[in-house]
Amino acid sequence: MSALDTAIARQLAEEPVLRRPAEAEISQIPEQEAVRTKRRRRASKPSASPGRLPIALQSAASLIWIGQAALLALAIGEIAGGAGMNAVIWPAVGVFLLGVVRAGMDRAGSRLAFLAARRELSRLRDHAVSVLATRSPLDASRPSSGFVASTMAEQAEAVVPYVARFQPLRWRAVIVPLAIFVCVLPLSWVAALIMLIALPLIPIFMALVGWRAKEASERQLAKMGDMNAFLLDRLRGLATIRSFGAVDRTALRLREEADLLRSRTMAVLRIAFLSSAVLELFSALGVAMVAVYVGFHFLSQLSFGAWGGQLSLTEGVFILMLAPAFFEPMRDLSAVWHDRAAGVAALEALQKVAAAGEPIVAAERIDTAKADGAAVGIAIDDLHFSHAGQDHPEHGRPVFDGLSLDIAPGERVAVMAPSGGGKSTLLALIAGLAVPEAGTIRIGGETLRPQTAARLRAGMAWVGQSPHIFAGTLAGNVTLGRPGLDDAVDAALDAARLGDVARDRRSVLLGEGGAGLSGGEALRLAIARAAATPGAGLVLADEPTAHLDRRTAGEITDMLLDIAEGRTLIVATHDPVLAARMDRIVTLDDAAVKGDRV
Repeated sequence: MSALDTAIARQLAEEPVLRRPAEAEISQIPEQEAVRTKRRRRASKPSASPGRLPIALQSAASLIWIGQAALLALAIGEIAGGAGMNAVIWPAVGVFLLGVVRAGMDRAGSRLAFLAARRELSRLRDHAVSVLATRSPLDASRPSSGFVASTMAEQAEAVVPYVARFQPLRWRAVIVPLAIFVCVLPLSWVAALIMLIALPLIPIFMALVGWRAKEASERQLAKMGDMNAFLLDRLRGLATIRSFGAVDRTALRLREEADLLRSRTMAVLRIAFLSSAVLELFSALGVAMVAVYVGFHFLSQLSFGAWGGQLSLTEGVFILMLAPAFFEPMRDLSAVWHDRAAGVAALEALQKVAAAGEPIVAAERIDTAKADGAAVGIAIDDLHFSHAGQDHPEHGRPVFDGLSLDIAPGERVAVMAPSGGGKSTLLALIAGLAVPEAGTIRIGGETLRPQTAARLRAGMAWVGQSPHIFAGTLAGNVTLGRPGLDDAVDAALDAARLGDVARDRRSVLLGEGGAGLSGGEALRLAIARAAATPGAGLVLADEPTAHLDRRTAGEITDMLLDIAEGRTLIVATHDPVLAARMDRIVTLDDAAVKGDRV
C-alpha cells in the first residue's frame, strides 16, 4: 500500500459509496491479484481448532481414568475377598503412576491448546488488518473504527477460550463417553442403557439453551462495539461538545449505553448459569440411576442386566466409578458453554471486520523510488461514474456522464463545484481508488488500470483538509513509516514552515489525532508529508484551506504552491482566492460532466 493510500484514507472515509466495478473491469485484474483474493477468502475462514495433538493428549488423559478405576475396583474387590494389604500395594502404585502420566498429558495438552489458540487469534487479527489496509477509503461499508478497535482488542480475546478450552472438551465429550460405554456394556447392559438414555438429553437441552446464549452474546458484543464507537466519536469531538455545552447530555447518553451493555452482559451470564444447571441436573440423575441399579443388583432385588449373571463387587465398583466419569466431559463442556457462544460471536465479528468490500486495486506495497518525479500530464476521456447503493441520495444520477479533461504537465488546476458535485470523487478516480464505469484516465501517457494503479500512485502526493496525526514524533508523522525518507524530513518540515516547531518540540510526542498541534500546524504537517514524498510528479489537494482564516489560508496556499513547483497540482476547492492563484479553474457543471471537454 503506497503512502498516498495511507494519507488519503482518513480524508475520504466519509465520501459517498462508490459503485462496484463491472465484471469486465474486474476481469482486467491480473491473475496474481485473483490468486491473492482467493487466499484472503480462505484465510477469512478460521479453523477454530487447536489441532489434533492437544485434543489427543487431553482425550487420552481422560481415558487413563478407566485404567485407574479398574485398578481401584480390583483392589477393593481383593480386600473384600479377604486378601491382605499386600494386594493393594501394586494397584496403588499403578494408580499413582497413571495419575502422574494423566496430569502430565493433560497439562501438555492444555498448554499446546492455549498456544495454538493464541496463534489462531494472531492469524485472524493479521488477516483482518491486512484486509482493512487494502479496502478503499471510499467504501462506505467499512466498519467503524470504534467497532474495529473493540473487536480487535476486546472481543477477539473470546476466541482464545473458545479454541483452547471448548474445542478440546467438545472432542472429549465424544470420545470419553463412547470409550466408557464400551467398557460398561460387557458388564451390564442395563447400566450402559441408563447412560445411553441420559447422555443425549444433555446436549439436546444444551442446544436449546445455546441458541439463546448465542443470540444474547451477539447482542452483547454488538452493543459493546456500538458503545466503543460512540465513546471514540465523542472523545474525538470533545472540544466541539464542550463548546456547545453538551457535556452533561453526552454523559447521560454514555450512562444509558453503559446500563444497556450491563443488562445484556447479565443476560448472557444468566443463560450461561442456566445451561450449567441443566447439565448438572441430568448428569446427577444419570449417575444416581446407575448407582440405584447397582445397589439393588447387589441386594438381589434386580437380578437382570448382567447378561444372565451376577455382578461381582469389583465389576459393580468399576461401573460406579465410571458413571461420574461418563458424564464428566459433558459437565466440563457445560462449564465453558458460554465460551462457545462468546467465541462464535467473536469469530463472526472478526469475519465482519475482514469481510470483502471495495478494495484498493493493486494495493500491495511497492518501491516508491521507481517514480522519477517529473511533472505528469493527465488526460481524461469520456469518463462515466455513478454512486452505488439504493439508499444513496444520489443513486441513479451519474456523477460524471462523459467527462473529458486535459491537464498539461506542470499545470496548476483548481477544480470547483458545489458540495457533492464530484470534486473529491474526481481526485479519488485519478488516484486509482475507484474504477469508473467507462472511459479512460491517462497519467503521464500511461492508462490508469489495475495493473498500473499502484505504480502510478507512487508518483502522487496527497494534501487533505483534515489530515490524521498519529501518536508519535513530527518526523514519524512525515515519513509515515516509508523507508529512506529520514534525510528528507528536515527539508520537508522547513518547506511547510514547521522546522522551528520540530526543533522546539524534538523530544515532545504528539497525541493521537493531533493533540499538541493547532489546526494550521496539522495542515502544514500534511504539506510536509507531500513535500517528503520522493518522486511525486502529481500533487492532489482536497479542500486544503477549508475552515481557515484568511491569513492562515494564504500561508497554506503559498506553501502548497512552493512544494508543487515543477509538479502538476490539482486542487479541489470552494475557495475563490485559492482558485484565482491557479493556472486554470475547472468548474464541474452540467456541461463538464456531460461530455464537453474542459
